[in-house]
Amino acid sequence: MPVDGTEAPRAGSLRKGRRAHKPGLAAAMGGAIAATMLFALKKFVSFWLMPLPFCVITMLAGLLLLRSAKRARLGRALLITGLVLLMLLSNKFVSRWLIRPIETRYPAVPEFVAGTPLPAEIAACAYVVVLGGGHGMTPHTAATNLLSASALSRIVEAVRILKALPEAKLIVSGPGAAGRPSHALILSRAAQSLGIARERIVQIEDAHDTEDESRATKRLAGDAPVALVTSGWHLPRAMALCRSAGLNAVPCPSDYRSHSDDTFYFDDLFWEVASLERSTLAIRERIGYLWIWLRGKA
Repeated sequence: MPVDGTEAPRAGSLRKGRRAHKPGLAAAMGGAIAATMLFALKKFVSFWLMPLPFCVITMLAGLLLLRSAKRARLGRALLITGLVLLMLLSNKFVSRWLIRPIETRYPAVPEFVAGTPLPAEIAACAYVVVLGGGHGMTPHTAATNLLSASALSRIVEAVRILKALPEAKLIVSGPGAAGRPSHALILSRAAQSLGIARERIVQIEDAHDTEDESRATKRLAGDAPVALVTSGWHLPRAMALCRSAGLNAVPCPSDYRSHSDDTFYFDDLFWEVASLERSTLAIRERIGYLWIWLRGKA
């Protein structure tokens, strides 16, 4: 008999309790597996909808159909379609036209001038969060040289804002491969090398996409305003997911791939690999936004 006079639970009831707990654990594991499979399926499908894989597959299908006399007309149509699409999406003018409306959805955070007040929305932020943008790995290399161009631009913009907000904390996000530094850690090291104290940095290492990042940031920040730093072309989708998660996010774009007042040169009508990448970003973000809209998160 327990010292407080209450009756001790019977062994049978303990076994029932353990058995009752197992279905909940199994359901959680099943949900995690389903989420992982859905994530992998999303990545697989979206890959083949990107310009280069889509155009290559279209042209290959056309070449194969040309071998059949009955389907030669369809084969020529597919071959020409794939080639024309590839040329259009690799064109500088077309790629800028595709990405500019996404990048200009939210205005850039202006320069901070000494002696003038910060924009009210920025001044109210208790956190500055940087969404993951990828990195490479080379031993004995500074973190700033490991970051992708997008990630480097994002962390530089975050540091600029943090230096104007001495009380704000930095949230960095991104997982890592087994046995390798996480992306959040690389971002943290880069921020420290740019003058941000380690105690101001919080790392999120278990978020695999923007939706995970928005939920994890909400758990950390609560209702506090957050300066959301990500690429301008990624910001509309990121802001929609933050709103869905209940996060009080202030948009802070970076990593622009086009500019409104650039001087026009004759070669802007030509083609380049960078333009294909720009078109890919624009199409990927539109597909991603459609996906979250269909799920009621935008």
